[in-house]
Formats: sequence, C-alpha cells, structure tokens
Amino acid sequence: MTAPLASVLFVCVHNAGRSQMAAGFLRHLAGDRVEVRSAGSLPGDRINPAAVTAMAELGIDISDQTPKVLTPEAAQASDYIVTMGCGDTCPYFPGKTYLDWQLDDPAGQDVEAVRPIRDEIKTLIEGLVADIDAKKHTEQHAEKLAS
Repeated sequence: MTAPLASVLFVCVHNAGRSQMAAGFLRHLAGDRVEVRSAGSLPGDRINPAAVTAMAELGIDISDQTPKVLTPEAAQASDYIVTMGCGDTCPYFPGKTYLDWQLDDPAGQDVEAVRPIRDEIKTLIEGLVADIDAKKHTEQHAEKLAS
C-alpha cells in the first residue's frame, strides 16, 4: 500500500451538507489516492437528508457519515483545507493549501435545491483531483531530475 498523494480536509459550519458531499465525491473519485476528512466549526446533529438523497442519485452513499467537530489536529494533518462558508470561524494553519469555495448552504433546502450545489461541488472536486495529481506528478518529475 502506498501513501496517499495528499490529505484533504473539508470544512463548513455544520458538517452536514457541503463538506459531506465534497468528502463523498473525493472518496468516490480519488479512492485511496487521497486521504479525506470533513468537519464543522459548529457541527449539526445529523447529515442533511437532502444531501444524502442528492448524492445517492449519483450512486454515492454518505448516509453512514456523521457531523464532526473541527479540531486543530485534523487541520494540522491535512495538506489541503477547503472551506465552505465558515468565514472567520475557520482556523488558519501556516503551510497548508487553502481553498475557499463559495457555495450555497443546503441547510433546510429540499433535494431540488441541493442538486445544483451537489453538481457544483462535483465540478470543484474534479478540479481538485486534477490539481493534486498534477502537483504530485510535478514533484516526482523534479525528484527524478535532482537524482
């Protein structure tokens, strides 16, 4: 088993919708090539049922996930920290790659309203996977040239 190419932490306020959908997409698209975490600054008590339904429509099951509190340890252990609407409540750790994705909050929305958010997250995740792959390829190429 080889080490993951990167570790990604998705953070939103409740860790019940956006960050859970993003984590589900990344697990689905990158498999074990990327370590995936998600957390919230004020985690909810359960995952948004509309987010679970919207993801299930694409064959991705996030129903077994639970909202988790954001800890400094989770952030420190991550290469990428992707924030989604948590504003000033998201901590900053030097040396991490930060991405701030401006996404509508699916809280209280029905599945019809969540689908466009889900689809936007999928597009962002596809770009993130491509960036991680390209960065790792560039690092490996530089290591070969240096040796």
